[in-house]
Amino acid sequence: MKQRISIVVPVFNEEKVIDAFYQEMFKSLKLLPYDYELLFVDDGSTDATPMILDRITNANPKVRAFILSKNFGHQFALTCGLDHADGDAVITMDGDMQHPPAMLPELIAKWEAGFEIVQTIRLNTIGVSWFKRFTSNIFYKIINAVSQVEIKEGMSDFRLMDRKVVESFRKFRERTRFIRGLMGLIGYKQATIEFVAPKRLAGQSKFSLKKMWYFALDGITSFSNFPLRLSLYVGLLTALTSFILTLHILYVKIFTNEAIPGWATLGAGVFFFIGIQFIFFGIIGEYVARIFDEIKQRPLYFIKAELRSDTLGAAHQPNKLYNINKQ
Repeated sequence: MKQRISIVVPVFNEEKVIDAFYQEMFKSLKLLPYDYELLFVDDGSTDATPMILDRITNANPKVRAFILSKNFGHQFALTCGLDHADGDAVITMDGDMQHPPAMLPELIAKWEAGFEIVQTIRLNTIGVSWFKRFTSNIFYKIINAVSQVEIKEGMSDFRLMDRKVVESFRKFRERTRFIRGLMGLIGYKQATIEFVAPKRLAGQSKFSLKKMWYFALDGITSFSNFPLRLSLYVGLLTALTSFILTLHILYVKIFTNEAIPGWATLGAGVFFFIGIQFIFFGIIGEYVARIFDEIKQRPLYFIKAELRSDTLGAAHQPNKLYNINKQ
Protein backbone atom coordinates (compact mmCIF):
# COMPACT_ATOMS: atom_id res chain seq x y z
CA MET A 1 0.00 0.00 0.00
CA LYS A 2 1.30 3.45 -0.92
CA GLN A 3 2.44 5.48 2.08
CA ARG A 4 0.64 8.71 2.90
CA ILE A 5 1.92 12.08 4.10
CA SER A 6 -0.41 14.24 6.21
CA ILE A 7 0.06 18.01 6.26
CA VAL A 8 -1.50 19.87 9.22
CA VAL A 9 -1.95 23.63 8.79
CA PRO A 10 -3.55 25.79 11.52
CA VAL A 11 -4.94 29.09 10.21
CA PHE A 12 -6.50 32.15 11.80
CA ASN A 13 -7.80 35.08 9.74
CA GLU A 14 -5.61 34.26 6.72
CA GLU A 15 -8.04 35.18 3.92
CA LYS A 16 -5.33 37.20 2.13
CA VAL A 17 -2.79 34.40 1.89
CA ILE A 18 -4.58 31.06 2.08
CA ASP A 19 -5.20 30.72 -1.68
CA ALA A 20 -1.55 31.47 -2.49
CA PHE A 21 -0.42 29.05 0.20
CA TYR A 22 -2.66 26.29 -1.17
CA GLN A 23 -1.37 26.79 -4.72
CA GLU A 24 2.26 26.55 -3.57
CA MET A 25 1.48 23.57 -1.37
CA PHE A 26 -0.32 21.79 -4.22
CA LYS A 27 2.71 22.24 -6.49
CA SER A 28 5.01 20.69 -3.88
CA LEU A 29 2.66 17.82 -3.03
CA LYS A 30 2.27 16.79 -6.68
CA LEU A 31 6.03 16.17 -6.88
CA LEU A 32 6.08 13.77 -3.93
CA PRO A 33 6.08 10.00 -4.59
CA TYR A 34 3.47 9.58 -1.84
CA ASP A 35 -0.24 9.85 -1.38
CA TYR A 36 -1.18 12.86 0.75
CA GLU A 37 -3.88 14.55 2.77
CA LEU A 38 -3.95 18.25 3.59
CA LEU A 39 -5.70 19.17 6.85
CA PHE A 40 -6.52 22.79 7.60
CA VAL A 41 -7.60 23.74 11.12
CA ASP A 42 -9.41 27.06 11.27
CA ASP A 43 -8.87 28.47 14.77
CA GLY A 44 -12.03 30.56 15.01
CA SER A 45 -11.40 32.94 12.11
CA THR A 46 -13.70 35.98 11.86
CA ASP A 47 -12.90 36.80 8.22
CA ALA A 48 -13.58 34.84 5.00
CA THR A 49 -11.09 32.06 5.78
CA PRO A 50 -13.77 29.37 6.42
CA MET A 51 -15.52 30.18 3.12
CA ILE A 52 -12.24 29.90 1.23
CA LEU A 53 -11.56 26.57 2.92
CA ASP A 54 -15.05 25.42 1.94
CA ARG A 55 -14.24 26.13 -1.71
CA ILE A 56 -10.82 24.45 -1.54
CA THR A 57 -12.12 21.30 0.15
CA ASN A 58 -14.97 20.94 -2.34
CA ALA A 59 -12.48 21.16 -5.21
CA ASN A 60 -9.96 18.62 -3.85
CA PRO A 61 -11.03 15.40 -2.09
CA LYS A 62 -7.60 15.12 -0.47
CA VAL A 63 -8.15 18.34 1.48
CA ARG A 64 -10.16 18.56 4.70
CA ALA A 65 -10.76 21.45 7.06
CA PHE A 66 -11.83 21.52 10.70
CA ILE A 67 -13.60 24.69 11.82
CA LEU A 68 -13.14 25.19 15.57
CA SER A 69 -15.98 26.74 17.55
CA LYS A 70 -13.79 29.65 18.70
CA ASN A 71 -10.18 30.77 18.90
CA PHE A 72 -8.51 28.19 21.15
CA GLY A 73 -4.92 29.12 20.29
CA HIS A 74 -2.21 27.90 17.93
CA GLN A 75 -1.07 24.95 20.07
CA PHE A 76 -4.62 23.60 20.40
CA ALA A 77 -5.25 23.99 16.67
CA LEU A 78 -2.08 21.98 15.99
CA THR A 79 -3.29 19.35 18.45
CA CYS A 80 -6.63 19.10 16.65
CA GLY A 81 -4.86 18.47 13.35
CA LEU A 82 -2.55 15.87 14.87
CA ASP A 83 -5.54 14.11 16.45
CA HIS A 84 -7.09 13.63 13.00
CA ALA A 85 -4.05 13.07 10.76
CA ASP A 86 -3.65 9.43 9.73
CA GLY A 87 -0.57 9.61 7.48
CA ASP A 88 2.56 7.49 7.89
CA ALA A 89 4.33 10.82 8.47
CA VAL A 90 2.72 14.08 9.58
CA ILE A 91 4.09 17.54 8.81
CA THR A 92 2.88 20.54 10.80
CA MET A 93 3.37 24.04 9.41
CA ASP A 94 1.83 27.52 9.38
CA GLY A 95 -0.25 28.77 6.49
CA ASP A 96 1.23 32.27 6.21
CA MET A 97 4.03 31.23 3.76
CA GLN A 98 6.75 31.70 6.40
CA HIS A 99 7.09 27.91 6.48
CA PRO A 100 7.98 27.31 2.81
CA PRO A 101 6.14 24.39 1.16
CA ALA A 102 9.21 23.92 -1.07
CA MET A 103 11.01 22.46 1.98
CA LEU A 104 8.72 19.40 2.15
CA PRO A 105 11.01 17.13 0.07
CA GLU A 106 13.92 17.96 2.37
CA LEU A 107 11.94 16.99 5.48
CA ILE A 108 10.71 13.78 3.87
CA ALA A 109 14.24 12.86 2.76
CA LYS A 110 15.35 12.95 6.42
CA TRP A 111 12.38 10.76 7.35
CA GLU A 112 13.29 8.30 4.60
CA ALA A 113 16.80 8.21 6.06
CA GLY A 114 15.39 6.87 9.33
CA PHE A 115 14.73 9.97 11.45
CA GLU A 116 11.42 9.92 13.32
CA ILE A 117 11.24 13.65 14.08
CA VAL A 118 12.59 16.21 11.64
CA GLN A 119 12.64 19.63 13.31
CA THR A 120 13.23 22.90 11.47
CA ILE A 121 15.35 25.61 13.08
CA ARG A 122 14.61 29.18 12.06
CA LEU A 123 17.87 31.12 11.72
CA ASN A 124 16.13 34.39 10.97
CA THR A 125 12.81 35.80 9.81
CA ILE A 126 12.85 38.40 7.06
CA GLY A 127 11.02 41.56 8.09
CA VAL A 128 10.63 40.69 11.78
CA SER A 129 11.33 43.46 14.30
CA TRP A 130 14.52 43.55 16.37
CA PHE A 131 12.36 43.51 19.52
CA LYS A 132 10.77 40.18 18.61
CA ARG A 133 14.18 38.68 17.75
CA PHE A 134 15.64 39.97 21.01
CA THR A 135 12.79 38.67 23.20
CA SER A 136 12.82 35.33 21.38
CA ASN A 137 16.55 34.90 22.05
CA ILE A 138 16.08 35.81 25.71
CA PHE A 139 13.23 33.32 26.05
CA TYR A 140 15.25 30.40 24.67
CA LYS A 141 18.21 31.25 26.87
CA ILE A 142 16.02 31.38 29.98
CA ILE A 143 14.08 28.19 29.29
CA ASN A 144 17.23 26.22 28.48
CA ALA A 145 18.86 27.51 31.66
CA VAL A 146 16.00 26.41 33.94
CA SER A 147 14.61 23.37 32.11
CA GLN A 148 15.94 19.83 31.84
CA VAL A 149 14.49 19.54 28.33
CA GLU A 150 16.66 21.05 25.59
CA ILE A 151 14.79 23.41 23.29
CA LYS A 152 16.99 24.61 20.45
CA GLU A 153 17.02 28.33 19.81
CA GLY A 154 14.93 29.13 16.74
CA MET A 155 12.87 25.93 16.97
CA SER A 156 9.57 26.31 15.17
CA ASP A 157 6.36 24.30 14.84
CA PHE A 158 7.37 23.39 11.29
CA ARG A 159 8.32 19.73 11.69
CA LEU A 160 7.80 16.19 10.47
CA MET A 161 6.68 13.44 12.84
CA ASP A 162 6.64 9.72 12.14
CA ARG A 163 3.40 7.82 12.76
CA LYS A 164 4.69 6.32 16.03
CA VAL A 165 5.63 9.81 17.26
CA VAL A 166 2.14 11.11 16.51
CA GLU A 167 0.59 8.22 18.44
CA SER A 168 2.87 8.98 21.38
CA PHE A 169 2.08 12.70 21.19
CA ARG A 170 -1.65 12.03 21.38
CA LYS A 171 -1.16 10.71 24.91
CA PHE A 172 -0.28 14.24 26.08
CA ARG A 173 -3.58 15.89 26.99
CA GLU A 174 -2.47 18.71 29.31
CA ARG A 175 -3.99 22.13 28.70
CA THR A 176 -0.74 24.03 29.20
CA ARG A 177 0.63 22.98 25.83
CA PHE A 178 4.11 23.87 24.66
CA ILE A 179 4.63 21.45 21.78
CA ARG A 180 8.25 22.46 21.15
CA GLY A 181 9.11 21.30 24.63
CA LEU A 182 7.10 18.09 24.23
CA MET A 183 9.19 17.21 21.19
CA GLY A 184 12.30 17.29 23.36
CA LEU A 185 10.55 15.30 26.09
CA ILE A 186 9.15 12.63 23.78
CA GLY A 187 12.53 11.37 22.54
CA TYR A 188 12.88 9.30 19.32
CA LYS A 189 15.53 9.78 16.66
CA GLN A 190 15.59 13.44 15.69
CA ALA A 191 17.22 15.54 12.97
CA THR A 192 17.19 19.29 12.34
CA ILE A 193 17.04 21.43 9.21
CA GLU A 194 17.93 25.12 9.27
CA PHE A 195 16.07 27.71 7.22
CA VAL A 196 15.47 31.44 6.89
CA ALA A 197 11.77 32.27 7.15
CA PRO A 198 10.58 34.59 4.36
CA LYS A 199 8.51 37.67 4.99
CA ARG A 200 4.76 37.22 5.40
CA LEU A 201 3.00 37.32 2.04
CA ALA A 202 0.24 39.57 3.40
CA GLY A 203 -1.38 40.64 6.63
CA GLN A 204 0.18 40.81 10.06
CA SER A 205 1.36 38.25 12.56
CA LYS A 206 -1.38 37.11 14.93
CA PHE A 207 1.24 36.46 17.62
CA SER A 208 0.80 39.61 19.70
CA LEU A 209 3.02 40.70 22.60
CA LYS A 210 0.37 39.41 25.02
CA LYS A 211 0.32 36.00 23.31
CA MET A 212 4.12 35.90 23.29
CA TRP A 213 4.14 36.54 27.06
CA TYR A 214 1.64 33.76 27.80
CA PHE A 215 3.45 31.42 25.40
CA ALA A 216 6.70 32.03 27.30
CA LEU A 217 4.98 31.49 30.67
CA ASP A 218 3.46 28.23 29.45
CA GLY A 219 6.83 27.03 28.20
CA ILE A 220 8.72 27.82 31.40
CA THR A 221 6.09 26.58 33.86
CA SER A 222 5.44 23.39 31.85
CA PHE A 223 9.03 22.22 31.86
CA SER A 224 10.65 23.72 34.95
CA ASN A 225 9.96 24.13 38.65
CA PHE A 226 12.97 26.43 38.99
CA PRO A 227 10.85 29.57 39.61
CA LEU A 228 9.38 27.85 42.68
CA ARG A 229 12.84 26.87 43.89
CA LEU A 230 14.04 30.41 43.22
CA SER A 231 11.48 31.72 45.71
CA LEU A 232 12.98 29.39 48.33
CA TYR A 233 16.53 30.54 47.55
CA VAL A 234 15.57 34.23 47.67
CA GLY A 235 13.69 33.61 50.93
CA LEU A 236 16.74 32.01 52.50
CA LEU A 237 18.96 34.83 51.28
CA THR A 238 16.52 37.41 52.64
CA ALA A 239 16.40 35.67 56.02
CA LEU A 240 20.21 35.57 56.16
CA THR A 241 20.45 39.25 55.24
CA SER A 242 17.87 40.16 57.88
CA PHE A 243 19.76 38.16 60.53
CA ILE A 244 23.05 39.91 59.70
CA LEU A 245 21.30 43.30 59.76
CA THR A 246 19.77 42.50 63.14
CA LEU A 247 23.19 41.64 64.58
CA HIS A 248 24.56 44.94 63.26
CA ILE A 249 21.70 46.93 64.81
CA LEU A 250 22.21 45.22 68.17
CA TYR A 251 25.95 45.89 68.03
CA VAL A 252 25.44 49.60 67.27
CA LYS A 253 22.79 49.90 69.98
CA ILE A 254 24.73 48.14 72.75
CA PHE A 255 28.37 48.94 72.10
CA THR A 256 28.29 52.38 70.48
CA ASN A 257 26.54 55.71 70.82
CA GLU A 258 25.89 56.01 67.08
CA ALA A 259 22.41 54.56 66.99
CA ILE A 260 20.32 56.72 64.61
CA PRO A 261 16.59 56.25 64.01
CA GLY A 262 16.64 54.99 60.42
CA TRP A 263 13.02 55.31 59.45
CA ALA A 264 13.76 55.89 55.77
CA THR A 265 16.07 52.89 55.58
CA LEU A 266 13.63 50.75 57.53
CA GLY A 267 10.71 51.79 55.34
CA ALA A 268 12.64 51.10 52.13
CA GLY A 269 13.67 47.70 53.43
CA VAL A 270 10.12 46.76 54.42
CA PHE A 271 8.68 47.77 51.04
CA PHE A 272 11.46 45.91 49.22
CA PHE A 273 10.85 42.64 51.05
CA ILE A 274 7.08 42.98 50.72
CA GLY A 275 7.57 43.43 46.97
CA ILE A 276 9.72 40.30 46.82
CA GLN A 277 7.01 38.35 48.65
CA PHE A 278 4.29 39.44 46.23
CA ILE A 279 6.43 38.53 43.21
CA PHE A 280 6.80 34.99 44.49
CA PHE A 281 3.16 34.78 45.49
CA GLY A 282 2.49 35.56 41.83
CA ILE A 283 4.85 32.79 40.68
CA ILE A 284 3.15 30.29 42.99
CA GLY A 285 -0.20 31.53 41.70
CA GLU A 286 0.81 30.75 38.11
CA TYR A 287 1.53 27.14 39.02
CA VAL A 288 -1.65 26.83 41.11
CA ALA A 289 -3.72 28.22 38.22
CA ARG A 290 -2.27 25.60 35.88
CA ILE A 291 -3.04 22.85 38.39
CA PHE A 292 -6.61 24.19 38.59
CA ASP A 293 -6.95 24.07 34.79
CA GLU A 294 -5.61 20.53 34.59
CA ILE A 295 -7.77 18.94 37.29
CA LYS A 296 -10.97 20.16 35.59
CA GLN A 297 -10.15 17.90 32.62
CA ARG A 298 -12.10 20.07 30.17
CA PRO A 299 -11.91 19.29 26.44
CA LEU A 300 -8.98 20.83 24.60
CA TYR A 301 -11.13 22.14 21.74
CA PHE A 302 -14.50 21.85 20.03
CA ILE A 303 -15.09 21.34 16.31
CA LYS A 304 -18.03 23.27 14.87
CA ALA A 305 -17.82 21.78 11.38
CA GLU A 306 -15.69 19.52 9.22
CA LEU A 307 -15.35 20.51 5.57
CA ARG A 308 -14.60 17.93 2.89
CA SER A 309 -15.66 17.23 -0.68
CA ASP A 310 -18.35 14.75 0.33
CA THR A 311 -20.07 17.00 2.88
CA LEU A 312 -21.95 20.28 2.79
CA GLY A 313 -20.05 23.52 3.30
CA ALA A 314 -19.80 25.28 6.64
CA ALA A 315 -22.61 27.68 5.75
CA HIS A 316 -25.01 24.73 5.37
CA GLN A 317 -23.99 22.71 8.42
CA PRO A 318 -25.63 22.96 11.84
CA ASN A 319 -23.47 24.45 14.56
CA LYS A 320 -23.05 21.20 16.43
CA LEU A 321 -20.15 20.91 18.87
CA TYR A 322 -18.12 17.74 19.07
CA ASN A 323 -16.26 16.82 22.23
CA ILE A 324 -13.23 14.99 20.86
CA ASN A 325 -10.88 15.19 23.80
CA LYS A 326 -9.53 11.69 23.19
CA GLN A 327 -8.04 9.85 26.10
